[in-house]
Amino acid sequence: MFYRTAESVSPKHPDKLCDQISDAILDAYLKEDPNARVAAEACGGHGVVFVTGEITSTAGEVDIPAIVHRIAGDDMEVHTKIVKQSPEIAAGVDTGGAGDQGIMIGYACDETPEMLPREVVLSRRLNQFIYEKHPYDGKTQVTIAPDGSIDSIVVSFQNVSSKELSHLVSEWLDTEGVLEKQQVTMLSKRILDEPEEFELLTKNNDSIIAYINPAGDWNQGGFEADTGLTGRKLIVDNYGPRVAIGGGCYSGKDPSKVDRSAAYMARRIAVDYLRNRKAHEVLVRLAYAIGYAEPLEKTVIIDGKPEEINGYDLTPNGIIKHLNLKRPIYEATARYGHYGEGFDWDK
Repeated sequence: MFYRTAESVSPKHPDKLCDQISDAILDAYLKEDPNARVAAEACGGHGVVFVTGEITSTAGEVDIPAIVHRIAGDDMEVHTKIVKQSPEIAAGVDTGGAGDQGIMIGYACDETPEMLPREVVLSRRLNQFIYEKHPYDGKTQVTIAPDGSIDSIVVSFQNVSSKELSHLVSEWLDTEGVLEKQQVTMLSKRILDEPEEFELLTKNNDSIIAYINPAGDWNQGGFEADTGLTGRKLIVDNYGPRVAIGGGCYSGKDPSKVDRSAAYMARRIAVDYLRNRKAHEVLVRLAYAIGYAEPLEKTVIIDGKPEEINGYDLTPNGIIKHLNLKRPIYEATARYGHYGEGFDWDK
């Protein structure tokens, strides 16, 4: 065993705002046209949001600026550049082939009820706990020690004082039952500026060290403080840094793009094998070539032992039908990760 760390970002983080904009645009098209081909990406910051991509659909005109304003605020200037899907790509997809090449990873483990790594779940749940009370830009991070206990926590949240965050972290740890086993030492910027005191505190091995707004309290966040981009929080979207990912972004892409739909199917398969084989850890690998329906690789690794996947229709059309993916369900996936939040591919 070794130290394991994962982070989570709130829905008001600039990158997550862009993910939500992209998926809200996708949902708007799928609501009117389940067969819409959508690849929408957003880049925003400092009062301006740019939306670009390729969309082919029978749906009526979608009010993209209205979507941006709902998610990012009424004061954002919106620029759009949308064209139709490339006819060469469309030719391969129209016959049932994959919308792109790529490697998709699925994962499930028995560490948590969500079937995700413990550090991922803890960092996300802490973020959600704070965000529910203070819906602003923010990040959380949790490090797990080799014995499975929480070693350290990092919390940075906009418009929340270090004092209030300290209370919230303690409250969350209490609800998680952690304080029954461990004490917590809160470190704010005031303490971090005093190296000798910091040295003494970190020597207390029984204590969780919580870094609370470690750069100081802050009030400027979201697009006001930083730029965001669709698909820039891939590890947060997936399984945390412990698990490799195929590399493809999900948000803004309709299910004909296998880097989204096949990734969801890979998770579904991983969950199935975890339960059916009573395994501790399952990793799934699927690989596709653009324009071809059948995967080039379909491997499941069960507690370290690989075998070929059988019993699933892994063509793009088969995946879409099995998971019912032509619905406007995607904006919710862009908030706190695509796995472990009760979506159909998790069940």
